[in-house]
Amino acid sequence: MKLVRFGPAGRESPGVLVGGARRDASGAFRDWDREFFETDGLERLAELLRLGELPLVPEQERWGAPVARPGKVVGVGLNYVDHAKETGADIPAEPVLFLKAPNAVVGPYDPVRLPRGSTKTDYEIELGVVIARPARYLESPAVARESIAGYCISHDVSERALQFERGGQWTKGKSSDTFNPLGPFLATSDEVPDPQALGLVLAVNGERRQAGSTRDMIFGVERLVWYISQFMALEGGDVVTTGTPAGVGFGLKPPRFLGPGDVCDLEIQGLGRQRQLLERA
Repeated sequence: MKLVRFGPAGRESPGVLVGGARRDASGAFRDWDREFFETDGLERLAELLRLGELPLVPEQERWGAPVARPGKVVGVGLNYVDHAKETGADIPAEPVLFLKAPNAVVGPYDPVRLPRGSTKTDYEIELGVVIARPARYLESPAVARESIAGYCISHDVSERALQFERGGQWTKGKSSDTFNPLGPFLATSDEVPDPQALGLVLAVNGERRQAGSTRDMIFGVERLVWYISQFMALEGGDVVTTGTPAGVGFGLKPPRFLGPGDVCDLEIQGLGRQRQLLERA
């Protein structure tokens, strides 16, 4: 299944993507939120789809993030060898974790607003992992797959001056409004046979900047979910954004950051495409 949400920002409704068309599931479900994921909502949705066809969503309706505002967004830094090298960082012995503010999550085609005075806003295409059920002190990475609802594109927008020059707190540079476009849809785990074999591509104004594969992650998806669960409980609807390959603006020589009017295009194999216009706050 491919889960979507549609409608005005802050008032989205749940839907599914079937044969390229969005279908309205709001008659049966409130939203794709923690309650939905933790009460076997995916199974109930699959049964609903087997029983009949849902109403079409008008084409002009906005695409929202494919999950309701998550309880938390857990970021993973330096999770590709080539990205760690381009930033001059050591290859991490354990996953590097940080948090993004949940209200940074927006739709896949919403504009990204540059923080006031920003000169170092950067792009990062990442595989997003959505949690299906509570994960606390998981016993092994193999067990972690049972806690994964599915996958989506996650754009981990970052302001490098705030990230590195304002006291060393990564969260400062990761959490500005609009800094985490998600979607266009959440593909459930059965739709993604191998999350470690997905190509990722990001372009700025039509120029390809990033091209990689999730096979090059230092720590794979299941290991990340297992690892994070040793430090904090993951809950239904939470998002883990799993790191980015080389080619970020910060790593180029000289660095090349985003400005007003720039357009970012993102694509992950099997997970659709995003596009954002950069605007001033």
